[in-house]
Amino acid sequence: MLHVYVEPVPKGRWGPIDGYTVEFEDGTKVTPEIYRSEMLAVGEIKLRGYVPLLAKVRITDKAVTEHWHAAEEELRA
Repeated sequence: MLHVYVEPVPKGRWGPIDGYTVEFEDGTKVTPEIYRSEMLAVGEIKLRGYVPLLAKVRITDKAVTEHWHAAEEELRA
């Protein structure tokens, strides 16, 4: 299965999070939607057959593996 990234919006900024987008590694969006929560994004993406990765930090970099963890790890915690 292909990994996708659940990213906070707006990107690269401090402050409140307005929602979450889901992107492939190259930055293209899986869907044009902005989800209100990470769990809504994870549910939708799992239905589409992808493996979602959640951000551990506010300002993310897809090339840095320490910035991401699998959604299943969060659900077990």
